[in-house]
Amino acid sequence: MTPIKSICVFCGSSAGSREEYTVKARDLGLLLVEKGITLVYGGSNVGIMHVIADTMMQAGGKVIGVMPHNLIEREVAHKAITEFHVVETMAERKAVMDTLSDAFIAMPGGIGTLDELFEVMSWNQLELITKPVALFNVLGYYDQLISFLDHSVDQRFVKPEHRINLIAESDENILLEKIMNYKPVKVDGGKWIKELRDNSF
Repeated sequence: MTPIKSICVFCGSSAGSREEYTVKARDLGLLLVEKGITLVYGGSNVGIMHVIADTMMQAGGKVIGVMPHNLIEREVAHKAITEFHVVETMAERKAVMDTLSDAFIAMPGGIGTLDELFEVMSWNQLELITKPVALFNVLGYYDQLISFLDHSVDQRFVKPEHRINLIAESDENILLEKIMNYKPVKVDGGKWIKELRDNSF
């Protein structure tokens, strides 16, 4: 397992409806600084993105933002951070964030956050990467998503191993500890493909 030196945090460009989302963004940012971990994120200067980036910069941490050039004005780019990468497309944005990161955390967020979360989950499933992916389940925000994934396992659309590999915690300290100690449960690739063929109609 590669030492965790940088973590990509997917999170909302909105602050959400509850103060706890902002509080937990600050708590996570301070914990990353304390552990000497670099933040990689979407580069925005609004919402929870703004909170965690500013918290880390003010505490002496390192923050790297990545944003497509056509979203810089729309998403309000945060230029007062350690590094800012301008890319061409959303796909390139995710690829660069992956290259720069040793793990991924999804904080509460919207469709963009879910898109980024499921992209890296699918990369892990396909063994394109082998990196920890975690839900920071503030106020039970992801409870229904977790239930849906469990349902998908029950209906045999998601392998149990792929579901087990997704970390979910509401406490940032436990979350980071699990990320640091992550050991993926692997699926027998040949057996998995054979099962898919055998169950095909």
